[in-house]
Amino acid sequence: MNSPALATESLLLFQLPSELDGHEGTNRARNSNRRTSVDTDIEAVSGWLAAYKHSPNTLYSYRREALRVLVWATRELGKPLSSLTREDFLLYEHFLAAPSLDWINPLPSRSGSSHRLFVGSLSRYARQRVLFIMSSMLNHLVSTGYLAVNPLSTGGRRVRGTQRAKRLMRSFDHSLWQYVLDSIEAWPQTTLRERQRYERSRWTMRLLHDTPLSVSAAAHARAGDFVRRNNNWRLRLNRDAEVADDVPVSETLMSEFARYRAFHSLSSVPYANEATPTVMSIAGHAVRQLSPGAVYLIASEVFRRAAIMLEPIDPVGSSLLAHASSYWLRHRMVSHQTADARVSIRQVGEKGRHCHVGVPQPGRDAP
Repeated sequence: MNSPALATESLLLFQLPSELDGHEGTNRARNSNRRTSVDTDIEAVSGWLAAYKHSPNTLYSYRREALRVLVWATRELGKPLSSLTREDFLLYEHFLAAPSLDWINPLPSRSGSSHRLFVGSLSRYARQRVLFIMSSMLNHLVSTGYLAVNPLSTGGRRVRGTQRAKRLMRSFDHSLWQYVLDSIEAWPQTTLRERQRYERSRWTMRLLHDTPLSVSAAAHARAGDFVRRNNNWRLRLNRDAEVADDVPVSETLMSEFARYRAFHSLSSVPYANEATPTVMSIAGHAVRQLSPGAVYLIASEVFRRAAIMLEPIDPVGSSLLAHASSYWLRHRMVSHQTADARVSIRQVGEKGRHCHVGVPQPGRDAP
């Protein structure tokens, strides 16, 4: 078999033989309640993907997964997508753990972007995410009346909201994190209070995501903890220790900090030993310090709003965000740094432990 290396941009041009296009799929809905006129798997999947046309990263990721399963099902099983059973999807999960060499294209694209469907084995986390994406797609096809049932549902329950999802998905990929950031931009900003809440939430999420600070450490951090050394910005940790520890921070994060401070009429760059809280009260008091519970609630509110916004188009992603917490941001930061090999696993772990506290109970300073 030739290596299936289909461009992810060409879903609508992807052709299947008529016997495998899904018009006679064994899981097709055959009742009068259909709310779609499409009659092939590619048309149905394209309708699902259309909901993500304004989210390029998500669209790219989901289209790739749709192509993968369509190619695999038709070539490996000789089945259309609309005939796949739960057992077939479990076989697919095993396949993703160790695809055979004839499915893998070892050559990178000359343009630098990948047009390969399979590049190697997927981790357990990545395989579970694929199944969550597949379940989201299948739920959509059921809701439109194209499919009769979602074969990935268990005991009549949808995948979203299960303990399994919460246990395995204590982090999220870049596209879902980008959606969280994008969702904040949609917050109302008509009144001064709304603008204050928007700016503080926007900054707090970036601070928790881009540094190893726990909510407790973030609540007690001061502007003067950001110091510039050798033309690089660093964040001091454990400032009261005999030998202060610190971690590098990006210019991007410092630009966001400058924006947040400018909103409250502060200098863009903190001065030496400045005691202004890194995350201020909603009105921007330069002395009042938030409780860890307040910082925790800020992150929880962002995730809650993002989950509500995402629910109509991606129930699985919405469920992940509904269960997300500030701890997930630290987990993502550690995973991201070790994956990019900027620092060793031991170093990242040590930084994370230095700033670690348990998830606090909401304090008196509500966001």
